[in-house]
Amino acid sequence: MFNLNIDEHAYKHIHFIGIGGISMSGLAKVMHFAGYEVTGSDLNKGSTTESLEDMGIKIYYNHSKDNLKDVDLVVYTDAVNLENPELKSAVLSKIDVIDRANFLNALMSNFKVSIAVSGTHGKTTTTSMLSEIIYNLKSNPTILLGGQLDDIGGNAKIGDRNLFLTEACEYKANILKYYPTTAIVLNIDEDHLDFFENIDHIIRTFEGYAKNLNKDSILVLNIDDENASLLLNVGDAKKVTIAINKEANYTAKNITYTDQGYPRYDLYKDGKFIEKIQLSILGDHNIYNSLAAIAAAYENNISFDEIRNGLKNYKGVHRRLESKGCYNKAKVIDDYAHHPTEIKASLASLKSSKKRKLYCVFQPHTFTRTKLLLDSFANSFSDADLTIITDIYSAREKDYGDIHSKTLCESINKTGNESIYIEEFEDIVKYLKDNLEEDDIIVTMGAGDVYKIGEMLIEEDK
Repeated sequence: MFNLNIDEHAYKHIHFIGIGGISMSGLAKVMHFAGYEVTGSDLNKGSTTESLEDMGIKIYYNHSKDNLKDVDLVVYTDAVNLENPELKSAVLSKIDVIDRANFLNALMSNFKVSIAVSGTHGKTTTTSMLSEIIYNLKSNPTILLGGQLDDIGGNAKIGDRNLFLTEACEYKANILKYYPTTAIVLNIDEDHLDFFENIDHIIRTFEGYAKNLNKDSILVLNIDDENASLLLNVGDAKKVTIAINKEANYTAKNITYTDQGYPRYDLYKDGKFIEKIQLSILGDHNIYNSLAAIAAAYENNISFDEIRNGLKNYKGVHRRLESKGCYNKAKVIDDYAHHPTEIKASLASLKSSKKRKLYCVFQPHTFTRTKLLLDSFANSFSDADLTIITDIYSAREKDYGDIHSKTLCESINKTGNESIYIEEFEDIVKYLKDNLEEDDIIVTMGAGDVYKIGEMLIEEDK
């Protein structure tokens, strides 16, 4: 196992391949503020790399062995393989190399308490809810987010060694490399099928993760989720349960909604009423996320007063049902949902607050996910009055020509819901300009660059 004592500085100069990634940039910030020389490389310049450069971190916008001068540790992302000239050169030069997940675990081990948030859906929202609860604590936590939260100034907050909060993604079974003192499993669903064989393979991976935890650790489980509940009897960690539909350690009851559609509920702990919880974001799925945040916080000795205030102040993270502005008095919203379950939850939340039509512009994310979950995707858009499908965002994959956005569009129409395919972003903007009316809602949805459509639309209204 890779070990890292952050105070010893056994490594002087750390280089991050793919430093522009949301997780890699957070790790780079932590090491920079810990006094290490940090450099990185990325093929794309953007706001994340520019913020790192503003801190004094050198970024190379290429991949070359020449970028490794005086480097003694290389950290690389999942997207990098031995064909990468930097990684290949590091190995041949016998520079120490470590993948992102193992590096994150080694960093986590430097903290007294570590909370890792995992699950197919809701990781970033739950982690950012917890961030809102804990970021003003005297313990001065360190936080790594998979999104941008205004109150912590981005995707990372550098604090002391008492408490560390991070997301824990299951992709490529990376959660098997983590040993937090508190683990949250929000749900277990079919996803990342370019790596996992099937849902059973995913469940086995989470079971292995649960076995990583020792008897002094805490495992927070959503037992309303059938697959997550399978972990109740796995491993030695203390099991702490959350639910809406079952009796659990932390339960939401008597759910109602504000005029804006925000959920509020009575929080029960072990069958005893504790207090009323008010959320300031849409969606029943966020009730589960808040319960997980509450459970993890309280089990780590954070008071209900601090929890309640943090949740009430939480206004959401960027790209999660984020209100972007208006066009012609129609609301423009952006959402990161890129899995059928997430799409259903987000559209259901928006439907409950709509006054007129709900338009969804969806950009499928990766060819593998679109192909293997096609039927589930086709049935995910029933709450939208019209779904506009644009081209698949390839991300890390090659296009083999066996799936196209037009196929998804046709499948949606077969369910009786209305969908159209428009290739170019500019043409989508034109269509929306011609059709949007006052009190409509338009949501751009996906994990790629579909958010640009909403920004283009808002710009047209100026």
